[in-house]
Amino acid sequence: MLIFMNGGEMIARILTKYGVRFLFTLCGGHISPIFVSAERAGIRVIDTRHEVTAVFAADAVSRLTGTVGVAAVTAGPGVTNTISAVKNASLAQSPLILLGGAAATILKGRGSLQDIDQLSIMKTVCKWSASISRVKDIVPTLEKAFQIAQEGVPGPVFVECPIDVLYGEELVRDWYGAKSNQEPAKNFREKALRWYVNFHANRLFRGKDSVDFDKPVVAPIFPIHGTMDVSKAAEMLRKAKKPLLIIGSGAMMQAARAGDLAQAVERLGIPVYLSGMARGLLGRDNKLQMRHKRKEAIKGSDLIILAGVPNDFRLDYGNHIGGRRFISVNRSKTDLFKNKRPTLPILGDPMDFLIALSDYFQAECPEWFGVLQSLNDNREQSIQEQAAAPVTTGMNPLALFRQLENQLDDDTILVADGGDFVATASYILKPRTPLSWLDPGVYGTLGVGAGFALGAQLVFPEKQVWIIFGDGSAGYSLMEYDTYKRHNLPIVSIIGNDACWSQIARDQVEFLKSDCAMNLAYSDYHIIPRAFEGDGIRVDSLDKWQDAIQVAKDSRRKNIPFILNAIIGKTDFRKGSISV
Repeated sequence: MLIFMNGGEMIARILTKYGVRFLFTLCGGHISPIFVSAERAGIRVIDTRHEVTAVFAADAVSRLTGTVGVAAVTAGPGVTNTISAVKNASLAQSPLILLGGAAATILKGRGSLQDIDQLSIMKTVCKWSASISRVKDIVPTLEKAFQIAQEGVPGPVFVECPIDVLYGEELVRDWYGAKSNQEPAKNFREKALRWYVNFHANRLFRGKDSVDFDKPVVAPIFPIHGTMDVSKAAEMLRKAKKPLLIIGSGAMMQAARAGDLAQAVERLGIPVYLSGMARGLLGRDNKLQMRHKRKEAIKGSDLIILAGVPNDFRLDYGNHIGGRRFISVNRSKTDLFKNKRPTLPILGDPMDFLIALSDYFQAECPEWFGVLQSLNDNREQSIQEQAAAPVTTGMNPLALFRQLENQLDDDTILVADGGDFVATASYILKPRTPLSWLDPGVYGTLGVGAGFALGAQLVFPEKQVWIIFGDGSAGYSLMEYDTYKRHNLPIVSIIGNDACWSQIARDQVEFLKSDCAMNLAYSDYHIIPRAFEGDGIRVDSLDKWQDAIQVAKDSRRKNIPFILNAIIGKTDFRKGSISV
């Protein structure tokens, strides 16, 4: 058995064992041994300017690789700053581990710096939480954390790491005043205190050199569909004249097999709508993929397959499906039966199921394709007409995205962070490849952009990462341009600047006749990266937009992070589309 100086080195060895390539952090004295040891172990340590960014970045790594993303943050406010990101990962079913610093075990509850009851808070947003109280428990606790984060329905776990389990024994005993060469105790009280301190220190470090690092990594276990499930589904499809497939993020948990899923969908030949992490699965232009009028398509269908898609607000709590027959496949039993019982419920991994189903069934429904294509074509025509409409200020956002769509390269990853501007983009921009679109998911969290882009650029350094920001959501993230520059990550952002929280304002003004708290300013966001040796440009007309996109690409090739501050006008394109 190897003898380690401190708990931080133990953590680093476990992270290495599980193939962790990146550790996201914001420094703090409580956790310094974790990231120092990780760097020495060859893990790339990425320090951000806000703890929430670190967790969003770990989440992106999870989504894009199917492995566990890891972040480490300091005690107290460091931990609580991550809560929105952790809950976002929970609802998105992303496996990640958050390592949180904590007060020394001997000082718990005594008013130490940043000492709060973190477990009670974090257990409400995590799949599992634990606190390490002895150095020898570090390894088994982390082994369990990796297992729980990935098994069944993946999700985030929190491991609290008190400062005295992370530093070396000699130093901690010095902090405690528990050295063996001390002067004799002066009185009974001092003797009792020394006894307790030594007892606590001995318990803290006992067995630390006998830890087993060699247990094999256990593959995650999750529900598996049965052969009868495939047979029943195939039989239902054979009887259907107008089948429809809807694939969501829940079908993308095995990221390394995304190509296999794409091939399976091609073999099935069923018209398909893609959402969330599934966007881009079939590339830019595939005859199977329908992009518009999903609600109308569902109403016209006689059999729907929901693959990793719950009947939540996005399907009007099941009301879009109504009384139609539908098959639902999901790892989560809760999501499987949410709001509506499927005709055929299948508890299992949607990706595995669709791959298996593709060996049993291939659709032939040309008339149905024609109906759906007509719906799509009509919507495209409407978008084209709305894109040509004049706006009072700046650029029409639909026209902006239509131009951008024609200039994006095939190696582009799009990160969506915003409301009205981003939702408009989703109608027009076509992700080029599997795993090339990242959005927050069901939680609808603003502020994901900087962290998601950070994780994506690290996982795929050869690709172009573009963030689509609203001017509201950009406010959560722009300081991370410092992070991008320090870590040589040439990320490009487009900020749709209409000086307003437009998605909220549109209905608030109509319903409540007030624009209170809705107004921003046409701020010079493009100046911000220049403070960190990045660059940016303000664009207020379509005549300049095409050239500005090329300037951003050129900047990226020079390894310079860039912001396109796009001044846009207001439209009624998404009037009445707010989700609550």
